[in-house]
Amino acid sequence: MKYTLRPLTAADEPLLWEMLYQGVQPKEGNPPAPSREIVHQPQLARYVEGWGRSGDTGFVAHDVEQGQLLGAVWLRRPADQPQPGAPLELAFAVKPGQRGRGIGTALLTQLVRANPEASAITISSVAGHPVLRLYERFGFKAVEQKPNAIVMRRG
Repeated sequence: MKYTLRPLTAADEPLLWEMLYQGVQPKEGNPPAPSREIVHQPQLARYVEGWGRSGDTGFVAHDVEQGQLLGAVWLRRPADQPQPGAPLELAFAVKPGQRGRGIGTALLTQLVRANPEASAITISSVAGHPVLRLYERFGFKAVEQKPNAIVMRRG
């Protein structure tokens, strides 16, 4: 499959809501998908709500032939931590049927190359999730274990 990456724009907020939902999807064959309303819970909505603020940046992957949305990766400063030194939060999703095809690696590579100054980045991910190995390949290290998440930092 051929795909293309492009930078996210302020107009991509609807696309990011979809990708946020795709990111909470279980692996195929696992329990049923949660309601789409889950993305509007505050702990998830903060990754997308009001997209296009100063400093919001990221990339999206589309299938070249079908124009289908495949995945996205984005960074944003938490709204409650606007100071310049605060770590950026990374959000990342590849549609369940497209995982394991190199799309996530391509997206993260593009994001890291485009934002070399972003050394303090945090990721919250569920312990044992396969994507943790991908983050580790990009230099992320676990810095905090929470009951339902691992916080990772790069740099």
